[in-house]
Amino acid sequence: MKSKFFARLLWSNSSLFLLVNFFCFFGTSCGNSSDVSDPEAYRQELARKRKEKDDFYQTSAESPITDRKAFKGLSYFDPDPAYRVTARIEPFADKSQRLVIPMSDGSEDVYTKYAHAVFSLQGEVCRVLLLKHGTTLSLLFKDLTNGKETYGGGRYIDFEEDEVKENRLVVDFNTAYHPYCAFNHEYACPLPPKENTLPVAVKAGEKLGGGR
Repeated sequence: MKSKFFARLLWSNSSLFLLVNFFCFFGTSCGNSSDVSDPEAYRQELARKRKEKDDFYQTSAESPITDRKAFKGLSYFDPDPAYRVTARIEPFADKSQRLVIPMSDGSEDVYTKYAHAVFSLQGEVCRVLLLKHGTTLSLLFKDLTNGKETYGGGRYIDFEEDEVKENRLVVDFNTAYHPYCAFNHEYACPLPPKENTLPVAVKAGEKLGGGR
């Protein structure tokens, strides 16, 4: 059985790298949130990336799924371009600010406070904290679906730093995913900071059900 330390190491390196690469298509290269020129092509590409992730979870020795033979695939909300928004980025003047983040197993990890991201979602103005860990930017967030339709501990969206263009960043909640600890308690995963609790139900991205 994997130790907590080994589980944390796997999540930080292998799984984070994998998930960032699965969803890199949906960064700023896709244009502005109101500018999905071909919604059908967008949905098809999203479906393809999700199928790749299912294949990984079903076949890889690094999968968090405990019974890979019985795994039938993850569950998702239907793709909705309305959940793909352009955020205004407010960088911190002090690039050395750190934040201690509690982990799901009761331990802690240290992240760099990268910037605040401000956007509108379902008519609500949202201001969330973007964190940096290694070379990856992450939005760790909770919303009104947690504990009902999605994992109670929250979901994540990851970015590469070069996706931030002129203090703008496309945040696509259709790519929101559950951390490994949602599937296997042997993994220790970071919990979203309190200020990243959104006042809306984000019915986009990964949801409970399916292969669990």
